[in-house]
Amino acid sequence: MPLRGRPRTICRVSINIISATPDDVPTILSLIRELAEYEKLLDKVAATEASLRRDLFGDRRFAEVLLGRLNGGVVGYALFFHNYSTFLGRPGIYLEDVFVKPAARGRGVGKALLREMAGVARDRGCGRLEWAVLKWNTPAIEFYESLGARPLDEWTTYRMDEAAISKLAE
Repeated sequence: MPLRGRPRTICRVSINIISATPDDVPTILSLIRELAEYEKLLDKVAATEASLRRDLFGDRRFAEVLLGRLNGGVVGYALFFHNYSTFLGRPGIYLEDVFVKPAARGRGVGKALLREMAGVARDRGCGRLEWAVLKWNTPAIEFYESLGARPLDEWTTYRMDEAAISKLAE
């Protein structure tokens, strides 16, 4: 489904949100690495251009990416995929990453990315738009709450890594 947005000009700043294409894979990987560095997790990045090309644009697409452009240059991204709520009986969207380069923060790009995500969720009939944030990332938490997002304190996220998955699958 095409994006619903159109370029916005805010205080003489042109913000565009576009769907990524295969040509954007090097930029996406660079942004992923910048996010990981900000989160002090750069050593955990195993993604490659080949894996992103396969998983984002191959025969079976596992996720989608929106790019945030400020005055023509890419300064942020949102990577998301669908999930499903059995209680709602409707699809949802899980926002895996949303990131804006530090030099471009405070200029409306993050809000434009999340506004576009909300529009995609609405247009696709989704009942939820969810994401996680590191507990120490106070600026992000304050930003999300200013947009109306609320933490789900009663839920704890669990994760299995590749070794745990293999062991359980035996």
